[in-house]
Amino acid sequence: MEGIHEDQRRLLRGPWLTRRRLQERQDRQGPPHRRGAPAAGRGRVTLAARLPEYPWDELAPIAEKARAFPGGVVDLSIGTPVDPVPAVIQDALRAAANAPGYPLTAGTPELRAAAAGWLSRSHGVDVDPVTVLPVIGTKEFIAWLPTMLGLGSGDTVLYPDLAYPTYNIGARLAGAASAPVDDLSDDALGAAPASARLRWVNSPSNPSGRVLNAETLRSGVALARSRGCVLASDECYIELGWDVTPVSVLHPSVRGGSLDGVLAVFSLSKRSNLAGYRAGFVTGDPGLMKELLLIGRQAGMIVPGPVQAAMTVALSDDAHAAEQKARYAARRAVLTEGLTAAGFRIEHSEAGLYVWATRPGLDCWAACELLAAECGMLVGPGSFYGPAGNSYIRVALTATDERVAAAGERLRALASRPAR
Repeated sequence: MEGIHEDQRRLLRGPWLTRRRLQERQDRQGPPHRRGAPAAGRGRVTLAARLPEYPWDELAPIAEKARAFPGGVVDLSIGTPVDPVPAVIQDALRAAANAPGYPLTAGTPELRAAAAGWLSRSHGVDVDPVTVLPVIGTKEFIAWLPTMLGLGSGDTVLYPDLAYPTYNIGARLAGAASAPVDDLSDDALGAAPASARLRWVNSPSNPSGRVLNAETLRSGVALARSRGCVLASDECYIELGWDVTPVSVLHPSVRGGSLDGVLAVFSLSKRSNLAGYRAGFVTGDPGLMKELLLIGRQAGMIVPGPVQAAMTVALSDDAHAAEQKARYAARRAVLTEGLTAAGFRIEHSEAGLYVWATRPGLDCWAACELLAAECGMLVGPGSFYGPAGNSYIRVALTATDERVAAAGERLRALASRPAR
């Protein structure tokens, strides 16, 4: 394994935790940080005690203001797809509906081949179909990966300082520590805790749309390998490049001649409007994939058979994905123009499903209030993604053409009003 020391080779290729190490952790692990009291009548608490409150609930009062706007709300907050599931995929789901038996945890051979084929023709990535593992939605996989890797109280999960909250949630569920890092530079990672065992990267970024180039990713892979740390890349928005073409961490220009210590996660939620199907997959390091498959088989983490059939068709058909990308591109143009006219500055946003914007003099909550009250628009506060987002809002491209057009008109109207 290129560039990996013998002890790191054992970490990546052998069982993640020996029974002895597990016992040591159990002996020394104290009670987790608890945000609330135990449930009534219970002598212990669940893993919920390790978790913060669900952030989107905080947006409810602003949502009420947006819904009260004449002409109705334009919801650009969470980013849930609104366009129809392509007919070819619906047909595949229906055709596979008579599925009384248990599906394959590993995925059907057809699904695994379709995923590998899509990676090859769309992103120049070659993987053995045997290393493809379908997952029940990528959010669930991201949340449970630290646990599946055997991380615990002596380990640390690293993630971007502007990040999808689930990276941190996964560390909490595993009882591990977590630490945000600002980028993939040697200085930033070099200062990270020696206990780091999992490093998340996300390109294109949710929320900012920032894209990491091959050189930056390559440096991150090399440093992670030198420290015996798995690098997992969340690439759920990789097909939505606007100003640049995102590169996968699995591309030879990034990972070199080996997939050792590298994983990548892909979603069909946005590419194919399959958020309701909970359809995604992970692939990468063959040794890690073999162990993740074993865990999935033992724990019953199985994507339903009809969904696997739908995924196979979705990954084999590029036409519907191109049509959906064109829809998002048109909506992005309307929203960026309107936001800019209304005094917002667009930053990054060169790829992905969101526009990342800031307005001088307003923090994220004040900007959300402004757009709700003056435009009936509901957007996401940047603080949900870390302190670095306190001055920003995240604006999703996931509303119908009619609603996005309404948002554009309202933003232009806001721009024409005298400043208060």
